[in-house]
Amino acid sequence: MSDGQSVKAKDVLKDSGKSSFGKYRDLFYGTSSLWYIVKSELVMLLFSGMPGAAGLLMRRIFYPHMFRKCGSKTVFGRNITLRHAHKISLGGNVILDENCMLDAKGASNDGITIEDNVFIGRNSIVYCKNGNIHLKRAVNISSNCTIFSSNSLTIEEGTIIGGYSYLLSGGEYDTGSKTHFADQDGIKTVGPLVVGPNCWIGAGVTILDGASLGEHCVIGAGAVVTKPVPANSLAVGVPARVTRSTAV
Repeated sequence: MSDGQSVKAKDVLKDSGKSSFGKYRDLFYGTSSLWYIVKSELVMLLFSGMPGAAGLLMRRIFYPHMFRKCGSKTVFGRNITLRHAHKISLGGNVILDENCMLDAKGASNDGITIEDNVFIGRNSIVYCKNGNIHLKRAVNISSNCTIFSSNSLTIEEGTIIGGYSYLLSGGEYDTGSKTHFADQDGIKTVGPLVVGPNCWIGAGVTILDGASLGEHCVIGAGAVVTKPVPANSLAVGVPARVTRSTAV
């Protein structure tokens, strides 16, 4: 990552030209200064797993200094994983539940922007491979979700996402290449992914690269969305199909 090229953990780890610390730095901090790394490591060591009210208080005091920007009254649960936090912006009243991960890695991306009153549930992962993610005001992401971008992924205001859902912008592989899929970067994309405002995405939904949703859409549990869904639509099934309007 410090060379501005690799976005795959496997490529970083097998780089024989770097020390173990250099590989760790690339994976977690990118080009951040050594002083920033030392401070962040110390904060995580002391407070990441601290239980109870004392842990919440200490994380509220010390964690904001690791981010590009952090609003007031943000709540950090235990055992959060942060990678490239200097490329992550948090608004006010954000809640990051236990065991979630935010990873903004990339050579030329802006990273992750999370606006006011966003909730990210436990065990959920929000991560980039040189892409950008923007979670707008009052977005609610339930537990065990994955939000991935190697292009641009935006979730508009007031949208709720059920548990075990997977949204991705990018993540495509070149089926015509002789290179093994496992050796490809997996960052090809057909276009940005935008989930409109005030959408309800049921549990276990997959929304594929470029399959954007309009405003006030409802996606039934277990659906796989493979193409754009117009505003005010209910879509269900595999692949997801519009069955009726949700207009009021």
